[in-house]
Amino acid sequence: MAEAGFDIRTARPADAPRIEALYRLLVPGRPVAVLPGRIEEIRQDPNTLLAVSDHRGDVGGTALLCLCRDPMYGMQPFGLIENVVVEQGVRRQGVGSALLAFLERAALAADCSKIMLLSASFRNQAHAFFEKAGYGARKAGFVKYRRDLGATFRTFRD
Repeated sequence: MAEAGFDIRTARPADAPRIEALYRLLVPGRPVAVLPGRIEEIRQDPNTLLAVSDHRGDVGGTALLCLCRDPMYGMQPFGLIENVVVEQGVRRQGVGSALLAFLERAALAADCSKIMLLSASFRNQAHAFFEKAGYGARKAGFVKYRRDLGATFRTFRD
């Protein structure tokens, strides 16, 4: 999908280094590792969409949509948007809005009952952007990272 000088498209394995650099903007100092093989797995997963903005081959933004099966509303899933990041140099050019619109169209096509979006509590500028895009702070999000789950780890099906 062409926007003002950039395209919004599904991520490709070759985009891994640029996506990794963008994620490092979100979590500086954390061990981020974006693998081309994982991006290919995501491309093949009908319930996950990793979008990027592409300006002549340079990825300047990314966002992830996961479709979650939900028993509450018949067969309707809900959407969860995570890891929304746009490089500083291309902010305020419509990249973030185009990424969200791309994911929202996918969520509508999947008949999602709602889209939830998570963002770190200190990202006030991002929150203002999300609110302008129609996302309201109607719920509180809580996170527990794997490192906080304890030393013993078993699969969820055990």
